[in-house]
Amino acid sequence: MGNIGISIYPEKSTFEHDKEYLDLARKNGFTRIFTSLLEIDGDTEEVINKFKRIIEYGNLIGMETILDINPGLFNQLNISYDNLGFFKDLGAAGIRLDIGFTGFEESLMTKNPLNLKIEVNMSSGTNYIENIVSYHPKKENFCASHNFYPQKYSGISQSHFEETTAQFTKHNIHTAAFVTSQEGKIGPWPVQTGLCTLEQHRNVNVHTQVTHYRLMDTIDDLLIGNAYATEEELKAMSEAFLSAHPNFEIELIDGLSEVEKKIILDEIHLYRGDRSEYMIRSTSTRIKYKDASIPAHHTEPIKKGDILICNDDFGQYKGETQVALKDMENEGNRNVVGHLKEESVFLLDYLKPWSTFTLSNTK
Repeated sequence: MGNIGISIYPEKSTFEHDKEYLDLARKNGFTRIFTSLLEIDGDTEEVINKFKRIIEYGNLIGMETILDINPGLFNQLNISYDNLGFFKDLGAAGIRLDIGFTGFEESLMTKNPLNLKIEVNMSSGTNYIENIVSYHPKKENFCASHNFYPQKYSGISQSHFEETTAQFTKHNIHTAAFVTSQEGKIGPWPVQTGLCTLEQHRNVNVHTQVTHYRLMDTIDDLLIGNAYATEEELKAMSEAFLSAHPNFEIELIDGLSEVEKKIILDEIHLYRGDRSEYMIRSTSTRIKYKDASIPAHHTEPIKKGDILICNDDFGQYKGETQVALKDMENEGNRNVVGHLKEESVFLLDYLKPWSTFTLSNTK
């Protein structure tokens, strides 16, 4: 299991506000901090002290910070890539190279005597990673993360994400990516419409974003790119990431019987392995509830994302739970008891046979 994290931007905030946010995040199981020191405007000492104070507070409560930097900062602060003591003094656990060097420098940096982590950018789609690996970096200090994208429509596509991520996972490199808060207004730049890695995540809730990454199972750590996420979002991210089984948010219809609610909400569902292209079948509920009566109701035509229970008219299948993967006709033997939240229907395409999942009612 990986870690979850948040982002803070000390230059645009106060220590008190950031401290409060870190406390709230820590309470919800967050252990990583991302922050950005791409360039220093104004009094260098003042800026550095501001960063140092909050990073050290994070360390105190068990949250480690990776600092995003670019090569220009090395020049500005007169630091050399073979002496990273400056970042250790700041309290950082590691640095993220927003723009890389040639591969050799990165590899050398992973061998730093301070054991700072060196995190590289996963999103570019070049052979950059092969270059670094050819110089035999120290694996324990080497990790990678995708970019986040403040401009609407500029986030990466699903196919580019899969392609670039595979370049790193084949070398067993620890990976990270960003999700976005729907409320956060602060990022490293003046303009931002959310800060996500995948464009398709820009306007969806954090639970759905995290569940998507969890089902893809290629990214270790997830961080919220913008600040400040709400307490509800922190809680939702924590639950989606740390729960024993992936969870799908659904909207149940009103007036269901207690038995139907139990079948849907109280059970751990198992996606039966002899898969159908029309539906996900969770069959254990028909054994557990075989003696219960489930009268027919809401037997309208079925749409992708509908949650179904086989009713009394379906013989031995009565009580089986199903999730529609395609539109289907309804012969009167399936009750349409709810629907996946519209924005999360796409997640069904990532659920694998023989995996477990739970359903929760958000209505």
